Amino acid sequence: MGALHDGHLALITRAKEVAAGRGTTIVSIFVNPIQFAPDEDFQRYPRPFEQDWEKLVRIGCDLVFAPPADAMYRPNASVSIHETSLSRTMCGASRPGHFDGVCTVVTKLFHLVQPDFAVFGQKDFQQLAIIRRLVRDLDFPVRIISLPTVREADGLAMSSRNAYLSPEERAQAPSLHQVLEAAAARVREKTVLSPDQLIKWMRTALETAAPLAKIDYIAVADPATLEPRQDLDGPLVLALAVYLGRTRLIDNTLLE
Repeated sequence: MGALHDGHLALITRAKEVAAGRGTTIVSIFVNPIQFAPDEDFQRYPRPFEQDWEKLVRIGCDLVFAPPADAMYRPNASVSIHETSLSRTMCGASRPGHFDGVCTVVTKLFHLVQPDFAVFGQKDFQQLAIIRRLVRDLDFPVRIISLPTVREADGLAMSSRNAYLSPEERAQAPSLHQVLEAAAARVREKTVLSPDQLIKWMRTALETAAPLAKIDYIAVADPATLEPRQDLDGPLVLALAVYLGRTRLIDNTLLE
């Protein structure tokens, strides 16, 4: 959605590596109105297109697709894509309709661009899982490539929304990653016995480390289904979302 940072540029670098010598690297920049709820930050979402353009030129992107909203959505548009399983939990539960907007715009982008592959980051683990399901269920001839979350030096996941944070909020924001990593260590060391115990510990740790944070959710989920886990054996994704002021931040860690 623009406001490009080093996390986005890492995705583009990976796309250029895969396409080297045999294809074109295309970047879409589109602040998608239908994935925002009425009370969310669509109007104030950063749109520094000129700065984004300069970064894309420097990194060697071949083509930018940046359509206006009225070119993507007709006034009487009445068809959308609805995912019914992976979007029921986590951000899907907190933001009803959000992933319908994501699935619809990604479907349109894939139809319009017809890519051979597409690169997405793991910071939004749920979105990545849903896009993989979208490609599978709608038989898109697109290979999805994922990249690990790119972080600031203090561990905060890079996000365009980080620019919203006040200095006090920014100082507490790295606690999200720190709590996730500490929770993962407790799983590996078997010092917690159940997902409920782990979530309780994470909540207390986050409230202590980041008193400005308002917790949206903390999840211990199956990486394949995104359903809550009933035990701590096998692969897990630990995910959370918090508000620091008006800014909603997400992060996760995967235990394989």
